[in-house]
Amino acid sequence: MRGWTPAGALATNVEITSKSVQRGDVIQVGGQHCRVIDLIQLPANAKRLRFESGEQLTMHARTRLVALRMRRHW
Repeated sequence: MRGWTPAGALATNVEITSKSVQRGDVIQVGGQHCRVIDLIQLPANAKRLRFESGEQLTMHARTRLVALRMRRHW
């Protein structure tokens, strides 16, 4: 992620949980910005997030993270 923003998009910081995380959210993990490309539902309301880099992160039901979310602006 090198600061690229799609034309007509606004970036907003949002708090996410395993229930609210979406494909396209950008999460900073270990100083690296990682874009979520896939979500896998796990037991007990947990989700496994797969990033563009191929890495994965499991969010448990109580996990809270801050993500950058792109919103279309027309």
